[in-house]
Amino acid sequence: MSNPKLNSQPWQQGELITITIEDLNHNGEGVGRCGGKVVFVPDTAIGDRIVARLVRIKTKYAQGKLQEIIVPSPQRRTPRCFVADKCGGCQWQHLDYEEQLQIKRNLVIQTLQRLAGIAQPPVAPVLRSPHDLGYRNKVTYPLARSTTGSVQAGYYRRGTHQLINLNQCPVQDPRLNPFLAQIKQDLEKRGWSIYNEQRHQGKLRHLALRIGRHTGEILLTLVSCDGHLPGIEEQAEIWLQRYPQLVGVCLNHNPQRSNAIWGAKTRCIAGKNYLEEHFAGLKFELRPETFFQVNTEAAEALLEAIIPQLNLQGGEILLDAYCGIGTFTLPLATKVRQGIAIEVQSAAVEQARINAQLNGISNVTFQTGAVEELMPQLQVIPDLVVLDPPRKGCPHQVISTIKAMRPSQLLYISCKPATLARDIKILCQDNCYQLISVQPADFFPQTSHVECAALLQLQPH
Repeated sequence: MSNPKLNSQPWQQGELITITIEDLNHNGEGVGRCGGKVVFVPDTAIGDRIVARLVRIKTKYAQGKLQEIIVPSPQRRTPRCFVADKCGGCQWQHLDYEEQLQIKRNLVIQTLQRLAGIAQPPVAPVLRSPHDLGYRNKVTYPLARSTTGSVQAGYYRRGTHQLINLNQCPVQDPRLNPFLAQIKQDLEKRGWSIYNEQRHQGKLRHLALRIGRHTGEILLTLVSCDGHLPGIEEQAEIWLQRYPQLVGVCLNHNPQRSNAIWGAKTRCIAGKNYLEEHFAGLKFELRPETFFQVNTEAAEALLEAIIPQLNLQGGEILLDAYCGIGTFTLPLATKVRQGIAIEVQSAAVEQARINAQLNGISNVTFQTGAVEELMPQLQVIPDLVVLDPPRKGCPHQVISTIKAMRPSQLLYISCKPATLARDIKILCQDNCYQLISVQPADFFPQTSHVECAALLQLQPH
């Protein structure tokens, strides 16, 4: 290797530099400095002394690719997956797990300081996942053909659409591992064509597996451009007989030229179109495309940690503004007088109602529509509002409506600290709300993602 420069100016693409990694950013990349500029390098750890090759140069920063570790960080660990440096599914398998938790807490604190303007944000230690491997209850694998023509399934190489073929994955529930290699062989024997996204040709796009962590029930779903695969009924029965824990085989029809995984229609081929899962002491029906927290036990731990902070007395009115299938609505509804739940997706509302009936919960009213449209029409002022919006955060209209309604407590659950901080800043403006606590939880070990539950209380006028 050529001798890397320590302080070369100006930088040139392809140049080798030597830096020390000082921090990790929200994308999981190492952060170092050279010549007064910031360099981001994936696959590194705080304390690494490395040689990096510059692959992208901007005015104030550069992207680097790890070439050599001169002095490894004491926090480095050997990844437990042999394709960890290639697969885009995990970024941090090379980091000690306790270090991952500390970095995530620091990221939340720094984000709240920078974007919400809170000097000393009340951020608790990150709730560790009960399992740092083998925790995922759902996996959706793109399908492809190898250069020799065999069927492949796996994750994309980071930043590309180049498939890394897998026969097992250490972060998915280990009970799903036996399916991968065998299902690929079955697809190959059937001769069903595999989708090519460049040419928009072929049929099979994805293989999806979902398991009930507490029940062991499994759903297998194929996503196809064609809603009718010859012989799929026969193959589905073979799978049901081969795998005792498999309760249903489904076919999702997605003919769209897009990166969206799921199409609008899912057909049950054999068995059931749902599995049963237990969550926080309740029963839930989960369908193939249902949104449900991917780490069941970590989500239960978060709920268990935040319920005491709410100090519910039983007479409150609850509004869950992004209720989904009732994952958080229903456990909380057992502790209040009345619940109101809003969800824009009608299929999710249908499932939420089924889940309420399964558990004999009758004090929740479910409404279908956009939160920003339905919330201003409420005839009551809730005591507690639960917000669990998409990654982009709450629309401005929702924040404005909350500040006008003035419910006494807000529980804001977020998978993106940046949008959480942005919305907290607005909610706390004019001394309207005060941030009481932030409880991060590790829903995604071995990645840079972190979930947060922020509790805000109304300030007296």
